[in-house]
Amino acid sequence: MKDSNFLKENNARHMWHPMAHPADSLANPPEIITGGEGVEITDVDGNRLIDAVGGLWNVNLGYSCTPVKEAIARQLDALPYYSTFRGTTNDAVIELSWMLRDFFAPDGLTRAFFTSGGSDSVEVALRLARQYHKLRGDAGRIKFLSLKKGYHGTHTLGASVNGNANFRTQYEPLMQGCYHIPAPYTYRNPFNEPDPQRLAQLCLAALEDEIKFQDPSTIAAFIMEPVLGAGGVIPPHESFMPGVRDLCTKHGILLIADEVITAFGRIGSWSGSRHWGVKPDLMCTAKAITNGYFPFGAVMVSDAVAEVFENDTTGKGSIGSGYTYSGHPVGAAAAIACLNETLRLNVKDNAAARGAQMFAGLLDLKDKHAVIGDVRGGHGLMCALELVSDRQAKTPLDKATIGKIYRKIFEAGVMVRVSGPNIILSPPLVLTANHVDAILSALDHGLAAQS
Repeated sequence: MKDSNFLKENNARHMWHPMAHPADSLANPPEIITGGEGVEITDVDGNRLIDAVGGLWNVNLGYSCTPVKEAIARQLDALPYYSTFRGTTNDAVIELSWMLRDFFAPDGLTRAFFTSGGSDSVEVALRLARQYHKLRGDAGRIKFLSLKKGYHGTHTLGASVNGNANFRTQYEPLMQGCYHIPAPYTYRNPFNEPDPQRLAQLCLAALEDEIKFQDPSTIAAFIMEPVLGAGGVIPPHESFMPGVRDLCTKHGILLIADEVITAFGRIGSWSGSRHWGVKPDLMCTAKAITNGYFPFGAVMVSDAVAEVFENDTTGKGSIGSGYTYSGHPVGAAAAIACLNETLRLNVKDNAAARGAQMFAGLLDLKDKHAVIGDVRGGHGLMCALELVSDRQAKTPLDKATIGKIYRKIFEAGVMVRVSGPNIILSPPLVLTANHVDAILSALDHGLAAQS
């Protein structure tokens, strides 16, 4: 390993960082993280911080999960790689598919198609949705509906259904036939509706209106996150996702649940769909499936969708999607160990308890700091603060000031994620009450510097 001076000197000089302007990375070099243990990370200068970002929503079990690391090492010794393309497979991925069938059975999902990550999973789910309708003789069902503020990765199909212009405008034109409806975002919405239940009904009405306008017979699927993540942690009213399910069923539209973030306990339930009492037709997963220790993902498929493919006799049910690393044996071994540990620790219950503690603490901070315009959370360990310079006008706080707040929080020993005017919190699901208190204390310290 090169020394710290070398690392600092070459930081951001020979690579471009995802979701960042290259010039900004050069002017403001990224934090260099060199170690991790438990829920803490260590930077290049030896500073230890609680990781309130959880890597990138994915390190649910922390950075020193021995069973997962040992499973990876054993699999590397036994079989470091083999393809799962037609004609071959491996033992680890067979076992994992059996485990995932049981884990997601309450969601009505019994088949898995393996990918290399979340963007891959979204891409595959959207493709399968179109193919499903073609196999059923509905070749005209090619359009997709999604939510404004939603995030679905960076591949072309995923970017096309993204509801945030930051991930779209520089790459347009994207795929045609993608349409967006207002998100159930209580703090900012086109209806100026502050009541979550009423807002949910307005958004559902907008969805049905769009379905009718586009003609239901032309729509393949609606894709949504059970709680919008990268868009700023936006939880809908409990009536919203069930309402979406009803409209999709009514009009023959597939419902794709993008659970790259919410699956495996983060939301305080084993899946976001289960949290809202909904059974989707397809589910996108990744991130916590291997705790971030190996790039891996899976699209889970319902029986109803699977039967259309498996009963096809035309040959058109052949799946023309796949990746070199689909069903990678090392990734599968990591996922098996990760799922076993996730269930053994019952992390969803700790996520619910610690999430409630964090949400209550954030509401207290809002009473104390006028710079906090909105607090969102209340469903597991997904929380956000939206910062404003004027509460009445809801004017987003400027980037420079948010940067200063971030730095003070960092200096107080906590890593958070800044996204626009939002401070997003998605820590590992194994953190303790003391860790939550420390995160809240660091946030208080950082926000006080602005007050």
